[in-house]
Amino acid sequence: MKIAVAGGTGFIGRALVQKLLQRGDEVVVISRHPETVRAGRGIPWSAVDEIASADAVVNVVGENVGARWTAERKRRILESRVKATTALVDAMRRGPEKRRAFVSASAVGFYGPRGEEILHESASSGSGFLAEVTRQWERAAHGADGIARTVIFRFGVVLARDGGALKQMLPPFRLGIGGPIGSGQQWMSWVDREDVIRAIEWAMDRPDVQGTYNITAPEPVRNRDFARALGRALHRPSFLPAPAFALRLLFGDMAEEMLLGGQCVVPARATREGFTFRYSTLDESFRHIF
Repeated sequence: MKIAVAGGTGFIGRALVQKLLQRGDEVVVISRHPETVRAGRGIPWSAVDEIASADAVVNVVGENVGARWTAERKRRILESRVKATTALVDAMRRGPEKRRAFVSASAVGFYGPRGEEILHESASSGSGFLAEVTRQWERAAHGADGIARTVIFRFGVVLARDGGALKQMLPPFRLGIGGPIGSGQQWMSWVDREDVIRAIEWAMDRPDVQGTYNITAPEPVRNRDFARALGRALHRPSFLPAPAFALRLLFGDMAEEMLLGGQCVVPARATREGFTFRYSTLDESFRHIF
């Protein structure tokens, strides 16, 4: 299978590319600097024929959201997702008709901070910056409807030790000064990166998989329980809270939406349609990671 990966050098993309190469796929990595690609064959965004000829196109492009949201960073967060997705759809549309899959990332930020509500894929979109970003991101992905089997994955917090949110959390927890964020009552919907890769494979390989799915572990946790589990995994205390007021001062709106707010998201469609999470509980995931 020929697979084109946009974002193939990022946190999710590099692990995905390695897995696809191991299983014998031809992998092209779409990059602004294709000469720097070390795994897979690097191609520029202008290589429309290469993208259009792929049996599957995977889109995991996106500016990091885990920093203070200045006006400039907000612009980059939105444009990096919408422009890249639109470019991929345009490339597929300009190529010959063929059976292909288009697997495009989204995020549980679509639902906005929702308190105690349990969120399936049918839940409405919420309020806030991330909800607006993901609405536009998904709208751009749906531009592929009719020319590809479009699959949109709303990812939770993706866990692996070499990147993402967990990498940022590890230093204070290893020093024994980690703990819950604010009250610790907010829900965290998380997923092990290996299950993310497995879900993308599932979507590419199963011709009946189509539409929008939550890709989050079946057991979301409250932030305080996440902190306890991480402390147990590292054999460190984990009871020192990060005060909400300090986080608001440091990170502004980002703290309100991503750190102090949360969503209780469950993967209703994926589990109903046969996808099995290898790491369903946080303790299982941390044993795997560490």
